[in-house]
Amino acid sequence: MEVSTHTTSTLSRSNSRTSSNSELEKELIDLDISAGAHNKSNTLKKRISSSRTPAKKAKRIRFFRNGDKFYSGSTIPVSVERYRSFDSLTEDLTRLLEDSVTLTGAIRSIYTLDGKKIEKVDDLEDGKSYVCSCNNEGFKRIEYNVSNTVSSKNPNRLSRMIRTLSPVKNGGGSNGTAPLKEIDSVVHPRIVTLIRNGVKPRKILRLLLNKRNSPTYEHVLTAITQCVKLDTGCVRKVFTEAGVPVQRLAQFFDDDDVFFAYGNERVGANDFELEAEESKAIAAHRKTLRNSTTRTGPKPKMPLKSHNDTFVCVDESAINGGILPDSLPLELQAKYTLGSVIGDGNFAVVIKLKDKQKTTEYALKIIDKSKCSGKDHYLAAEIRVMKKLTHPYIIQLVHDIETMKNMYLVLELVRGGDLFDAITRVTRFSENQSKIMIKHLASAMAYLHSLSIVHRDIKPENLLVELDSDGNVILLKLGDFGLACEVTEPLLSICGTPTYVAPEILMESGYGVKIDVWAAGIILYILLCGFPPFVSPDNQQEQLFDAILNGYFDFPAPYWNNIGDSVRDLIINMLQSDPELRFSSEDILDHPWLTSDIVDDTRDPNGIVIDESCGLPPLEAVMGIPITTQ
Repeated sequence: MEVSTHTTSTLSRSNSRTSSNSELEKELIDLDISAGAHNKSNTLKKRISSSRTPAKKAKRIRFFRNGDKFYSGSTIPVSVERYRSFDSLTEDLTRLLEDSVTLTGAIRSIYTLDGKKIEKVDDLEDGKSYVCSCNNEGFKRIEYNVSNTVSSKNPNRLSRMIRTLSPVKNGGGSNGTAPLKEIDSVVHPRIVTLIRNGVKPRKILRLLLNKRNSPTYEHVLTAITQCVKLDTGCVRKVFTEAGVPVQRLAQFFDDDDVFFAYGNERVGANDFELEAEESKAIAAHRKTLRNSTTRTGPKPKMPLKSHNDTFVCVDESAINGGILPDSLPLELQAKYTLGSVIGDGNFAVVIKLKDKQKTTEYALKIIDKSKCSGKDHYLAAEIRVMKKLTHPYIIQLVHDIETMKNMYLVLELVRGGDLFDAITRVTRFSENQSKIMIKHLASAMAYLHSLSIVHRDIKPENLLVELDSDGNVILLKLGDFGLACEVTEPLLSICGTPTYVAPEILMESGYGVKIDVWAAGIILYILLCGFPPFVSPDNQQEQLFDAILNGYFDFPAPYWNNIGDSVRDLIINMLQSDPELRFSSEDILDHPWLTSDIVDDTRDPNGIVIDESCGLPPLEAVMGIPITTQ
């Protein structure tokens, strides 16, 4: 996977992991927290240093992984001499913890055990324990393993702290712990149904398992415990629907997807017999991958292609080719040759540029600031966000210039046009082609989300594609960050495009980065069949929104004939109405449909085959007006 936000920075403090560990070991020895053989040398050091000005003693701090109940923590010496900035401390913590626990990104935040955020190194107290959080994770209030207090009498601390691999990475252990290779091959994102032990009818819950919360058997039990909240405390025993004890990590990722959760209480003889109400609740959660329904009548329609409405661009003369080279800032005139207009719409125009020295071509977007009334914040946010981004599947902002009248953005040029036009040309794509595009989109989203950035307007019009000589898509890039913003708390602004808007936006209950996953799920559905899963028969926006809030969709024949079950499963998980159960962008990349080379699609593997006998009407347009209420 392309996403990596901390690899370079975490190695910046040392040339190698070994050398850094040696430095830490030396400091631990100097702090008199080693045992046995070092006592005499420590006494000698004290004598030598007695005539010198005493240095400030480093604090002994233990750090836990956010939400990990089983990790016993890493203890390191912390001093202002070693860590002159908060970022240098988080860099070292990232490197140390990634060898022992599963991290979703770089360590960004540190909390006290009661959830108070630490802002600077001086706020850390000697002998206390703290919790490390990655990227945009919120603090998880659980009982951390603090039984082993920070003490100089613990002789095992040094070996624990400088070990290079955790038990998981070393190849397994007892109590269901799996080797790393097994985790990679066994653990994949999936939603399971949990039956909470208690009086019938029992409570039915659902839980998303993935590589982040399920690297070991114990982690799965912890996740189930937090989900079902047994009256008796922690979940100790889990059974399949048939009553088979679940004792290995792999069993959670086999064919069974319904599990009974128990504490230490005794299992009854009839516990595995479901009442009608329980069976109904479980069936309601299951979505059929294949059904016998055949959609009759006209084929559902694609939405109308919408233009970017997040800012107003140059006057109409520009659209008619009225931009003269002399009108550009001198800096652009000196470096680039002005080309033809390559894209225009109601509010936007894009012009081709060529670098005079490198002959590299770019796209120039010109924005008339006088016509941005009320939307200045969109423009400022777009530029601010794009300056932070460098990713192979995201349009790169090369240069930006602001004048009294206009804003000029020099952007990476992608020659194949946008995905909407590609869909219009071919109606629907094969699984192989769709897989390439969704993998690139999910990679871009994972990168954005690791930076706590949500795009908020993912749709085919904002996805640019590059084609090979045969017309096949070989590259997809995400662009247009006019609605993108950083997520520090649940967002409430209603924005996006109706066909792709997530239910939590419509409910105005607060939303985060997973609205992008919902939009990507809509796009994947469209790629494979040529129309969206949620439509309004009468082209009414309220009817469309009701369908999205209801969350029901299917895979009707003949449009979904010969399309595999694996991609259907991925779509179902991307279009979960509950954001807690919906896949993350990283879960998409971990799904078997993207990790496997096997494709169930029996159509043309490189293109499409449309059966004319089905009487499919031509692609028509319906309502698709952007909504950007603030």
